[in-house]
Amino acid sequence: MKKLIFLFLVVILTSLNLAANDQSQGYLVIIGGGDRPEAVMKKILELARPEPKILIIPNASSEPVETGERLKKEFSDLGSQNIFVFIGDKEKANDEEYLSQLSDFNVVFFSGGDQNRLTKDLLSTKLLDMIKITYSKGGVISGTSAGAAVMSQIMITGDETKNKDTTNPFCLIESGNVVTAEGFGFLDDVIIDQHFIKRKRLNRLISLILENPSQLGVGIDESTAIVVYPNRIFEVIGDGQVIVFDARKSSALMKNEKGKIGRTNVSMHVLLPGQKFDLKTRKVIQ
Repeated sequence: MKKLIFLFLVVILTSLNLAANDQSQGYLVIIGGGDRPEAVMKKILELARPEPKILIIPNASSEPVETGERLKKEFSDLGSQNIFVFIGDKEKANDEEYLSQLSDFNVVFFSGGDQNRLTKDLLSTKLLDMIKITYSKGGVISGTSAGAAVMSQIMITGDETKNKDTTNPFCLIESGNVVTAEGFGFLDDVIIDQHFIKRKRLNRLISLILENPSQLGVGIDESTAIVVYPNRIFEVIGDGQVIVFDARKSSALMKNEKGKIGRTNVSMHVLLPGQKFDLKTRKVIQ
């Protein structure tokens, strides 16, 4: 019976071709990495109704078992009891009999680590289909660090093509330097970056926004999160700041003989906790 329910949900997703964007009725809680303030974790649980049923996916971590247990304890200490940890590869993420056990979760949490591990295990799988169904039905999708990077359709991998100095990462604003890959696409018009101010990652997000002006760049600092509501307004919560870059109304891309790139009229917003931003209008809500 559970297997039939699972197959039915997958058919619904395919037939409706749900986009994890305007049609969604769910929430995203995207954390920039570092220490997680208790208020941020409580916000995840508060949004899950009627009660949180949590699926933790620690696949990005180099120690997924240990990371899964730590996250399980973190949620448990906040009063959650129904918690399941998924650790597995693409084969397990497509195992219908196994996945039938997970059909009623309403919170998903992706750990930090390496986002490339996470996409390798989950992209184009039935488990990711289930997660997108959960999101479309009002669920909460959250992640920190690598688990934040995967939220975008265009995902920053952490690699570079031109700068080979690993002691001075992303020191260039040049064309074709920042490596990207396909993410999970919960936001298809936003590129998320994390550990943003702490690790001085402005150059890589600026580079991508200059080359992809239709995308909004959102850099989230450590111990900070954005909560994206179903109306596509996000709120900053936590301890730090969020920086937003918008090149949609900028000039044509300029490029010199050395590969340096530029645009004029690129806007930037530095948002503090409590401030809100409308992803539809690309405006700060006062």
